[in-house]
Amino acid sequence: MTDDLGARAPKYLQIAAELRRSIREGQIKAGERLPAETALAERFRVSPITLRNAIGVLRAEGLIESRHGVGTFVRESRRLQRRSRHRYGRARNDQKLLTAHLRHEIVFAGRASVAGEIAAAMDVPAGTEVVVRRRHLFDRDTGRPEEIGASYIPTEVAGGTYLEEPKVVPKALFLCIEELSGKRYTTARDHWLSRLPTAEETAALELPTGAPVMQVIHVARAEDGSLLEVSESVWPADRIVVIDEYEVEPEPAEPDAPSEV
Repeated sequence: MTDDLGARAPKYLQIAAELRRSIREGQIKAGERLPAETALAERFRVSPITLRNAIGVLRAEGLIESRHGVGTFVRESRRLQRRSRHRYGRARNDQKLLTAHLRHEIVFAGRASVAGEIAAAMDVPAGTEVVVRRRHLFDRDTGRPEEIGASYIPTEVAGGTYLEEPKVVPKALFLCIEELSGKRYTTARDHWLSRLPTAEETAALELPTGAPVMQVIHVARAEDGSLLEVSESVWPADRIVVIDEYEVEPEPAEPDAPSEV
């Protein structure tokens, strides 16, 4: 994609394109403050409203952020990497990978009923009681919220155990569940979607208005097919990149059955 919009594009989009180009080419570097809106309006010879519309485009794209009473700054481009495949093997080998950059807080642990997409993922009726562990994750350096999520565990596995206590467990949660259940995580399936956040997610992640999020619902099962855990994670869409690395199958796979949208 390019920023070559042409003269017929609305003026605010032309301004956004020029500022975007300056950011991408390093003329305005990450962490630097943009000139004041009045100065930019004079530079582009537009009204303050037109200039604010241009700034709003870049803010929605996640390129800049406004700090109340300070100004508007170019955002750092660092993104969290999510690698679903082989995640369990890496965690078994190195527990430090789980907490290297993020600080965990358990904001709830106990029993609660599930409904909607979580009940469907667990293949249980809406209203079924399970053990829930809700977490918030923060950047260790900046304190910025980076992820909110929850794990849903069958009560026959986690009921009456330390997983109902609102404390960070000393090792990866899946290792705790394997220990309690006597079963090993064998298969997993991820459901990804991009959407607008709820009001609660907007507040928890400190998102600007209109910023989208990425959500994954992770369903893990044992070798016998029994459910061990359903987890969900929500990230600001502009702060995460999903990496899926895999071997190319030598034989054609069976096509997926068509699904309704």
